[in-house]
Amino acid sequence: MNDATASLKESVGRYGVWSVQLRSGDPSGGAERAEAAAELEQLGYGALWLGGNTAARDAAPLIEATSRIVVGTSIQSIWEHEASSAAASFAELEVSHPGRFVLGLGVSHGPRVEGYSRPYSTMVGYLDDLDKAGMRAGHRLLAALGPRMLELSRDRAAGAIPYLVTPEHTAQARERLGESPLLAPEFKVVLDSDPARARATARAYLAMYLQLPNYTKNFLNLGFTEADVTGGGSDRLIDAVFAWGDESTIRARIDAFHAAGADHVALQLVEDDMTRLPREGWRRLASLLA
Repeated sequence: MNDATASLKESVGRYGVWSVQLRSGDPSGGAERAEAAAELEQLGYGALWLGGNTAARDAAPLIEATSRIVVGTSIQSIWEHEASSAAASFAELEVSHPGRFVLGLGVSHGPRVEGYSRPYSTMVGYLDDLDKAGMRAGHRLLAALGPRMLELSRDRAAGAIPYLVTPEHTAQARERLGESPLLAPEFKVVLDSDPARARATARAYLAMYLQLPNYTKNFLNLGFTEADVTGGGSDRLIDAVFAWGDESTIRARIDAFHAAGADHVALQLVEDDMTRLPREGWRRLASLLA
């Protein structure tokens, strides 16, 4: 394990928060986002993962509002950001706040990118360009699902940040990565113990992801069927990719990722209203993780 990867593992700890709401958007919400980031640091989370197609500029205000927590993009699309610009933005943050920003990269999805083709080869070329710009592998992570991209995250990055996966995927990923690289899967949590209500909340949120072939293909590779990934997702699928129930049940579901080989779990709270910062939910989650 190189020094940069070891330092990153130590810095992010066992748990982080994955959130679309924390990324920069409406300037009027900047103060609340900064306040929330500072509270998340105080609650003991080790990292903030900014959902959607994000960049260093989205991370900077949260880094400035906190003192130690790591902020990462999850993910920055390689189709929408030039490698030279990404490396320059990273270098700027690294000078002012060393070790606080990690660049999470992904190939996005065919339905969302005009001219999408050869995603693996394009990622290899992007990493080559980052190398040429002086950005070291230990400061970047890949949103890897399949075997080839996982191997690339092992060989050309500090590790992997798989999205929308199960402990079974985590076990397979750890085997392919080996011991040293960081493995930090994202996992969705619904803080609701009513089965019908929790699954309805989860199913409504999952619907957009079931339109993206990268995810549905990965589910099929994990042993789910076409019936599981149609019609909004089967209960079996919902229960595999979301934690819901009482606190002990949710904690056990999160612990299963660590048991399968995860170093860190990026926890995304899913609620009916995904436009607001779920600050009370983050507090409840921190309490059950303590």
